[in-house]
Amino acid sequence: MALRAILFDFNGIIINDEPIHERLLQQILLEENLNIESIELQAFCLGRSDRACLENLLEARGRIVTETYLNQLIERKAKSYQAELEALPELPLYPDTKAFIRRLSETELKLGIVSGAIRSEVELILQRAELKRYFSVIVTSDEVATSKPEPEGYLLAVQLLNETYPDLNLKPEECLGIEDSLAGVKAAQQAGISVVGVAHTYPFHMLQRLANWCVDSLADLELDRVLKHY
Repeated sequence: MALRAILFDFNGIIINDEPIHERLLQQILLEENLNIESIELQAFCLGRSDRACLENLLEARGRIVTETYLNQLIERKAKSYQAELEALPELPLYPDTKAFIRRLSETELKLGIVSGAIRSEVELILQRAELKRYFSVIVTSDEVATSKPEPEGYLLAVQLLNETYPDLNLKPEECLGIEDSLAGVKAAQQAGISVVGVAHTYPFHMLQRLANWCVDSLADLELDRVLKHY
């Protein structure tokens, strides 16, 4: 067995935008007469798609959630998020992650993204950051029916890599996931994928309990040590 593909989470791994998402979610829900505390957002939203986050939060507050209502909220947040990014002179990317991706692009490893964000947000950021060309597949919340911690996104990424490269015959155990959230780590591991936890969002000691490896940033990751596992 060998490591043949690396699958990145997006928010909290490539871009440091969790504070923006939290503020926009609080703003949208306040417009719906719901005052949501940060601790509730962390419990319901970190590592999960906006759809799962909003649905769970609203139901926990006793609201009836229809598909139409949920789609309206998601669309409002997406527009606000895009406006926020366009107003920023520079994207809040993690420089260590950007350098790590560029270094990996010089190897034979296939790279992909498995994110709970919507596709338009992911592609907007990747294009602006000039990173899109490095990724062979991108799986977002638009392509899956379930959110992390369910493994659907990771399993689909493996499937898409095999469809993109018909001779690859990639298996989940030949992949490495890179995640910043507990839900993300669980999703990858349920798909049979080992995980590096990056302590951008959760404390190191919490991620360390779940992930196969844990680092403060990708600059600290000893890839040779990880490769020995494979």
